[in-house]
Amino acid sequence: MIRVVLVDDQTLVRQGIRSLLELSDKVEVVAEAPDGQEGLRAIAQHRPDVVLLDLRMPVLDGIGTLKALSQGDFFPPTLILTTFDDDELVLDALRAGAKGYLLKDVTLAQLVEAIEILAAGGTLIQPAVTERLIRGLTQLHKGDSPTRPYTDPYDPDKLTDRETEILRLLAGGYNNREVGSALGISEGTVKNHVSSILSKLGVRDRTRAVLKALELGLI
Repeated sequence: MIRVVLVDDQTLVRQGIRSLLELSDKVEVVAEAPDGQEGLRAIAQHRPDVVLLDLRMPVLDGIGTLKALSQGDFFPPTLILTTFDDDELVLDALRAGAKGYLLKDVTLAQLVEAIEILAAGGTLIQPAVTERLIRGLTQLHKGDSPTRPYTDPYDPDKLTDRETEILRLLAGGYNNREVGSALGISEGTVKNHVSSILSKLGVRDRTRAVLKALELGLI
């Protein structure tokens, strides 16, 4: 069983998500919290495999919770589960260390699959979220002042065509097996490409690789 702590300020939403997850034989909700501050206490006490975290909460919001976890000695994989109404908030959450991002209108099967992916050390960004991020970043870059040029030292020629192709699939929420199936290559080859991508982009996980690729306009 994958042990989960659920942090959301809406009681009805928490109860609904917990009731749904109780239908699964793969996930156990070990604690709930109505805000980030209580969430931190619950996480420290229960040390779950995965945290489900809302962003907009009183006392301590999702971003503040992520930052507090990053400064502690235990930072479990955290899945943002929210209504999604702010593109910049999504970017902030990913930068703060979230490993996944889903809208609250997902099915039980999709939610359980996301929890399994994070518990196994993977990352997941829902395709609908990725599309919004791309649109938001495009608008952001269009509105940038010419006196503030982007100065990231990354050279886009470093990525091969295959690696760029794999990055696009990662941004769409594909796991290594699905990427391999889509491209007709082995899962081991995909893993090697992903390691190369992380090294070239100077990031430590797939979520940050997708985020940086979006920011740089590579995908």
